[in-house]
Amino acid sequence: MPIEYVKRDGVAYITLNNPEKANILDKPTSDEISAAWIDLWEDRDIRCAIVTGAGDKHFCGGHNLAPRPNLTERDREYLRTKRVFWPLAGTVHGQKTGVDGRFGDHYPRVWKPVIAAVNGWAAGAGFYMLLSSTDIRIASAENARFKFSLLSQGWLGHGPGATLLTRQIRYADAMKVLLTDEAFDAQEALRIGLVNEVVPHVDLMARAEKIARHICTLPPVATRMMKEFVARFGEAPIDQAWHVQTLMNSLLIQSTTDGEEGRAAFNAKRKARFTGALRQRGEAWPEPSPEDAARLDEAFRSGEF
Repeated sequence: MPIEYVKRDGVAYITLNNPEKANILDKPTSDEISAAWIDLWEDRDIRCAIVTGAGDKHFCGGHNLAPRPNLTERDREYLRTKRVFWPLAGTVHGQKTGVDGRFGDHYPRVWKPVIAAVNGWAAGAGFYMLLSSTDIRIASAENARFKFSLLSQGWLGHGPGATLLTRQIRYADAMKVLLTDEAFDAQEALRIGLVNEVVPHVDLMARAEKIARHICTLPPVATRMMKEFVARFGEAPIDQAWHVQTLMNSLLIQSTTDGEEGRAAFNAKRKARFTGALRQRGEAWPEPSPEDAARLDEAFRSGEF
């Protein structure tokens, strides 16, 4: 099987499962991981995902660069040119759109937290997957290695890796990664802010699972909306992003039960029970009496509600 995909107690586990070939993203693997992203997106019981690679050498070694045997170099150049000017419907830069119409099926952003357990080499498309599809990254101290793998092949790349890298870490560090194309280890990845933590290899999955289990205790709708807000509007002007955040928060409070449950649990000093249940639309508010209108207006102006 190109990937192993299992779901357990609210967490989806995606394991790239071709260690003999560096867990590369060949066509069967890309198709299966795309189907997994769609499934965990649509499964309301899944609150978090962990992606890793089989074995202890490779997280993902990149794309399968071996050409089809029945194509000449002239054929490939023709098809690359055609893809620029006549892309297939339902694709983005040559990739099927899959779960995310912006980044395609290789590098989607799903509106649920995704944790990477980087067990070995993340190179090429494996590196780009970290940047595009994962939110929290835990690296094996002994085995995790990183390489962008573009300039050394004479490429800028078709994927979104260079675009995303310069937005996620400091300019100077990003440019060193891009312009030298040298491999680096887990501690350097931690220094530049590419990963959150570096742990002993034997503790890698346990640490990822501990974080996932904590996320599973949080309100599921608010969690996915927080990720969507950051991904969609994080680079908008501050006043516009804040406005969208406020609108999303109002929608969340009014249309789900979790906001009310969180506040009730806090005031009662008990553990919250978040379900993500959706509210039904109710009747319109009745017009308040003059006395109630004055009382409510005073509360509204105070901001203490």
